[in-house]
Amino acid sequence: MQLHGIHHLTAVSADARGNHDFYTRVLGMRLVKKTVNQDDTSAYHLFYADGEASPGSDLTFFDWPVERERRGTHSITRTALRVAGEAALRWWAEHLPRHGVTPGAIAEVDGRLELPFEDPEGQRLALVDDGGAGEAHPWPRSPIPAAMQIRGLGPITISVPDLRRTEAFLTRVFHMRPARRYESGGAAVQVFAMGEGGPAAELHVRVEPHLPPARPGAGGVHHVAFRVRDEEYAYWVERFQELGLHSSGPVDRFYFRSLYVREPGGILCEIATDGPGFDADEPKEALGERLALPPFLEPQRAAIERGLKPL
Repeated sequence: MQLHGIHHLTAVSADARGNHDFYTRVLGMRLVKKTVNQDDTSAYHLFYADGEASPGSDLTFFDWPVERERRGTHSITRTALRVAGEAALRWWAEHLPRHGVTPGAIAEVDGRLELPFEDPEGQRLALVDDGGAGEAHPWPRSPIPAAMQIRGLGPITISVPDLRRTEAFLTRVFHMRPARRYESGGAAVQVFAMGEGGPAAELHVRVEPHLPPARPGAGGVHHVAFRVRDEEYAYWVERFQELGLHSSGPVDRFYFRSLYVREPGGILCEIATDGPGFDADEPKEALGERLALPPFLEPQRAAIERGLKPL
């Protein structure tokens, strides 16, 4: 059984208003779900995606009043956002500085052109040319022209001090396959592919034994989630049980079903189903316009709303 690629990535912000402004106005992504962290209802959980809220396009944030991340290994270090073509990268290289963001230079990394940059809280991002492969679902109301819009996530980059245990976990537990290696910024990087491969279905593992462990915080990443079809979820639950993994066990997030486990370096990984989807409780054309709560939190709506700052 194969994973099918990146489902979503969840990061941390200490500034929900600024975060919302940057990802919707500057990056032009669609807020497809405004909800709360189901384990900490005092915190927003904001989901940004493409025009159809497609699995594999969700970049999400927990809003927590925490200090900035201290960068290091044992962490997710970069989130790539896919765009179609070199012309799109050049457009973004001109667009970002107009909004106070100074990107790096467009460069070829691992055979693909990319434009690195950071959000206002230091979240490490890169726009990557995916060659226009696969479906695209632009958002008609985005301030970004349709041809230049972000198409989805991937690849995702993590850092570990020792590749051996992480590689064994990714290949034996998740059935990822080693695809190739390259050098970047003085570090060896091993690429692991899922499903049909390609930038939407790759995990890049940097080997950085000289770095201290990261300290979580704003501008950092909480976890990465990998896609499975709805009917495949039971297989992964049973597999984790058979392997004796210390995992979360089945978790129903209402919009998708989840299963959490940490790889040997401590990085939190999630299995997430494509369905039911974000239109399970509100019309697709109105996604993100109101605070959405799964049914088990709906009785607490009044108290939850009182504890949240308006965006």
